[in-house]
Amino acid sequence: MRYRYSSLLRHFGLELKIRVERSSLTSRFTEAMVSTLSVAISLIIAAAIFTYQQIDPIIAYKEIFLSAFGSFDGITYTIVKMIPLLLCGAGLIVAFKANVWNIGAEGQLLLGAIVATWIALFSLKTAPHYISIPTMFALGFIAGGLWALIPAILKIKFNVNEVLTTLMMNHIASKIVEYLIYGPWKGKAAWGFPQTDIFPTNTCIPCIPNTRIHYATLIIAISSALIISILLSRTKIGYEIRVFGIKPEVARYAGISSSRVIILSMLISGGLAGIAGVGEVAGLHHRLRYPWAISSGYGYTAIIVAWLSRLNSIAIVPVSFLLGGLLVGGDTIQVVFRLPVNVIHIFNGLILLCLASGEILLKYRFKIEVKRHGTLVSSSS
Repeated sequence: MRYRYSSLLRHFGLELKIRVERSSLTSRFTEAMVSTLSVAISLIIAAAIFTYQQIDPIIAYKEIFLSAFGSFDGITYTIVKMIPLLLCGAGLIVAFKANVWNIGAEGQLLLGAIVATWIALFSLKTAPHYISIPTMFALGFIAGGLWALIPAILKIKFNVNEVLTTLMMNHIASKIVEYLIYGPWKGKAAWGFPQTDIFPTNTCIPCIPNTRIHYATLIIAISSALIISILLSRTKIGYEIRVFGIKPEVARYAGISSSRVIILSMLISGGLAGIAGVGEVAGLHHRLRYPWAISSGYGYTAIIVAWLSRLNSIAIVPVSFLLGGLLVGGDTIQVVFRLPVNVIHIFNGLILLCLASGEILLKYRFKIEVKRHGTLVSSSS
């Protein structure tokens, strides 16, 4: 068939060329429209899946919206889910701006949770809260940052792909948590469950009354988004990160150290994820539990948060709130419609897939040229 088609073109003296070209710079409005359409398409596909499962998609989306945003309890629970998404997402923006693909926020979060547990149960369990809680946040940042530093060094020294190393280190962190809760840190009052003893009161992050919002972590999360916005737009290191992320060759020619950019961006990215882990165990669970109980895939969902915000650390605040609502709604429809536990990952995967497709269409275009006897007859893209 292809041979016949080519022969027909040659018979009329025609020549068809299809090229893929990089598009020129697009406006922010166009980028926002592409992101919006990507999410809309993912929701349409999800609606088709609901219909196949004999579930009315309108009722399903209504349940998702009302459970997340239709009541005071729903909004507070959405904010609780928003906190780790905002912290991990803000950190990922720094890494992605430097063109460093940190897929390991999940593991970095778990390292922060481990350090917080060690402080609460073994190190500062009798210290006053104004010492123990700031120490948790500080050491949680360091733990997450150091965990992210390992892939950074492997990339710098041996040019190892950071996507693979950060992804694999998520599983290593998860197994470390399992070892601790099944082994040396298993609580005496855990009733046989794989979890530690409950944290002393002085090591628990206080919550807003009648909610589960651990406000200290929320304040740190929002402040981090603002600080990163200033860091990337108004500081020397932020300029270096942006230049290196766009054109590494130009950055090296200008004397910008690639090693410093990679290390700093990964330290910040991993450190903020570590703070998210501190907030989860010290502000919400008050003990170290099974990895999936500590993090509902926040490190992976934060990738979607970062890209939906177009790597804008201010826009990430409302985006993380909306994605937090999606997680809350996912929990609700699991119960209402008796869907599998991981049903929310379908939404996340569809959104990420549609976003990636939208990025390709935004950055590249197909150019079709038709020539007749060497003369351009038609051109479209």
